[in-house]
Amino acid sequence: MSKKKVIDENYLENKPKRNPVLNFTTDEKGVVTLEVENTGVVNRIFQKLLKKPKITYVHLDETGSFIWPYLDGEMTITELGVIVKEHFGEKAEPLYERLAKYISILESYHFIVM
Repeated sequence: MSKKKVIDENYLENKPKRNPVLNFTTDEKGVVTLEVENTGVVNRIFQKLLKKPKITYVHLDETGSFIWPYLDGEMTITELGVIVKEHFGEKAEPLYERLAKYISILESYHFIVM
């Protein structure tokens, strides 16, 4: 018997928004690259000792690159799910479990805010 993860419906009503301090680019293939500035005392130490770059580039996958333009604080996760389903079809399933987890990961890295 498999357990199906239950998504908190209140979470799906959140309206994720790109973090305004984060710069990003989109290449000709539509891949979004986030430019994460490594700031703070600890990062400066790592930059000197370990040659850590001042900016880390994070390349979003196909799903992330697709939803990134929609993360404007206007659409709920539920509404985002509708357009993801239209675009990716069955490939997006299980839709809301995957989308909620993806949004949660973006939020944990402070790439988006709710």
